[in-house]
Amino acid sequence: MYISINNELYLKEDAKISVSDLSIQRGYGIFDFLKTINNKPIFIENYLDRFYNSAREMNLEVELNREQLRNSIQKLIEKNDIPNSGIKIILTGGYSEDGYTMIKPNLVIIQTPLDINEILPEQGIALVSYNHQRQLPHVKTIDYLQAIRLQKFVRENHADDLLYHNNGLVRECPRANFFIITDSEIITAKNEILNGITRSKILSLDLPNHTFAERDFTLAEVYNAKEAFISSSTKNAFPIYKVDGKLIGDGKNEITSRINEKLLALIALDQMVEYMPLADK
Repeated sequence: MYISINNELYLKEDAKISVSDLSIQRGYGIFDFLKTINNKPIFIENYLDRFYNSAREMNLEVELNREQLRNSIQKLIEKNDIPNSGIKIILTGGYSEDGYTMIKPNLVIIQTPLDINEILPEQGIALVSYNHQRQLPHVKTIDYLQAIRLQKFVRENHADDLLYHNNGLVRECPRANFFIITDSEIITAKNEILNGITRSKILSLDLPNHTFAERDFTLAEVYNAKEAFISSSTKNAFPIYKVDGKLIGDGKNEITSRINEKLLALIALDQMVEYMPLADK
């Protein structure tokens, strides 16, 4: 298994960064995550857009340009040969003599095996709500402090993950966007969230008898929804059967299943897209 650090490949056991890095000293850094299917990165251009935008927002300079970064990812994919995988691109604050001042960021790319399961479960997962607004929500930072701290809280509430709300207005899950479905609308939050790539693909779909809406909505609306689901790179559109111990709808998840099928069709189309060959080949 190889890991890329600053565009150089290292065996996993040899891949290291200094404890002086601001990601360790102050938790300063960004990342993005995409998946590969049969060694093909899915929606890579969209993920690179978001990665470079996060870097700009955090005043982090990416030493590699877009083509170089894509090539670096491809080299790692070819070296590891893990057909179905997750690719995590991390940009840290860099080594800092005083543990506070940014100098030169470090770029780390990690690949891990990923189980690609396109069949939705009958039941889905349970969420528990928590009043929390993420700092810089439009930026994909490495700050998951609250989500990790609250893992015990999630277990104690017999749930699988958190659903953040800001004084009753629903936002997102720590690693996924959140949707509810009514008789005529498919609703997701618009403000103070990370604009997920899978979320954007879902919003581009055409579903008869339903329109998409990006707006504030409340926990009360969640409890009374016909269906609810999360969206992410790894789970696509994935059903939610319970929030705060309250069952959502009748548990059939018919619209969620239809959305997931259409999303899988978009992924299949993206697999057919050919990108520019590597510059050094």
